[in-house]
Amino acid sequence: MLKSLLAAVAVLAFATPAAAEVVERSADHFVLRYVSTLETTQEDLIVSVEDIGNWWNPAHTYSGDSHNLHLSLDPGTCFCEAMPDGSTFEHGAVYEYDPETGVLIDAALGPLKGKATLANWGIGWTGGAGGAGWDVVMTYVVRGPGLGAYADGVDAVMQDQFYRFIRYIHYGPEAPEA
Repeated sequence: MLKSLLAAVAVLAFATPAAAEVVERSADHFVLRYVSTLETTQEDLIVSVEDIGNWWNPAHTYSGDSHNLHLSLDPGTCFCEAMPDGSTFEHGAVYEYDPETGVLIDAALGPLKGKATLANWGIGWTGGAGGAGWDVVMTYVVRGPGLGAYADGVDAVMQDQFYRFIRYIHYGPEAPEA
């Protein structure tokens, strides 16, 4: 399922010149998509996703420290945040992972927690053959009563996360601020 979902997203990505946008929205759902082509390795893409604490904006954590985030790409593992009181906050869980195509995480982030009936966050990649670079596509599909009204606000946050992720891949932990 992940391969077909990411393949469909990749096709949509090539059909539109926009690098970041709200692809769909209604009163009860929205779909976000961000695209970038990178000269990197597949291994660096995988490691960079798991290094989420080095690129996620700490302003969008509950602890105020993105290094408290943990994301392992093994299906069923928690996308979690260690809290100062020793507890753990579960942001989501890895739903599917294929090192050839990417990861799909069930994650109702921030104000969507407890409101979304579906919140699939995907980071996928295609290409890499012949030194042509990798097309990296991040998507966020959210459904739930009245959640279409959240599209623009969530888009601003997720767009920032995507650009931080891309900068991290290019520059590593010393990535310059946007």
